[in-house]
Amino acid sequence: MSMPRSILLHVDSSARAPERIRLARQLADEFDAGVIAQPCMLSSMARYPLALEGASPAIALMQEFDQACLDKAHAGFLLAAAGSSRLQWAEPLADGPHGFARRALYADLMVLGQRDADDPAVGELPADFLPALLVQSGRPALVLPHAGAIAPVGRQVLVAWKETREAARAVSAALPWLQRARQVHVLSYGEQAGAALRSIEPYLKAHGVSATCHDGGPEPGDAGNQVLSRAADLGADLLVMGCYGHSRAREWVLGGATRTILQSMTLPVLMAH
Repeated sequence: MSMPRSILLHVDSSARAPERIRLARQLADEFDAGVIAQPCMLSSMARYPLALEGASPAIALMQEFDQACLDKAHAGFLLAAAGSSRLQWAEPLADGPHGFARRALYADLMVLGQRDADDPAVGELPADFLPALLVQSGRPALVLPHAGAIAPVGRQVLVAWKETREAARAVSAALPWLQRARQVHVLSYGEQAGAALRSIEPYLKAHGVSATCHDGGPEPGDAGNQVLSRAADLGADLLVMGCYGHSRAREWVLGGATRTILQSMTLPVLMAH
């Protein structure tokens, strides 16, 4: 993959949004990219449809609340962007998350945040916003954890490798980071882990990436937690992995490791479906 030149940044009124904005600005400077800061929040009327049966004053209050959330998001953007010409604010989307997924089709990379159930703004997005967006758009996303300081991303990288199209797409999207990293580790589980590692090593070398390979042995039942534990042991500041999931009966069904990572991530994760 070439350098990401077009970055789509999700902004809302959550406490963690400024951290995403600051990281997007760093990425823009590092990769000479442009960033579209796209607000995306469910309206109060979409969240509380039964309130539409009430009097018009209730509707007016909900509209005022929505505007306050948007104003808070915009104020946070202006402060964190600090006048950078690389970051541009976009108007809110009329069709919310679906519009965001459509807009993502025209971006090289998305910058998103992990869902934080304790944030008062958690209701601004549907619970399946992240997995639905990854699956619907097919675009790679850099997802930031909802806790902890974010150090410069991509100095120490761990790749969770499987011989799947999702993992291959994630590695391809991560090449700009892998090529600049001080150290790259590749971890694989399963009976064919050794062969898979021997296959990916020359591919990475062809792209100027020297990696240390780790055969994790048989695939554990809690692969997601094992990967996070290994990332901590290696001091990784970026995890690269495929996103596994599909739609079933209007619900997004995620693979076990993907679900664990999205729920318990402790470092930024570059994912691709």
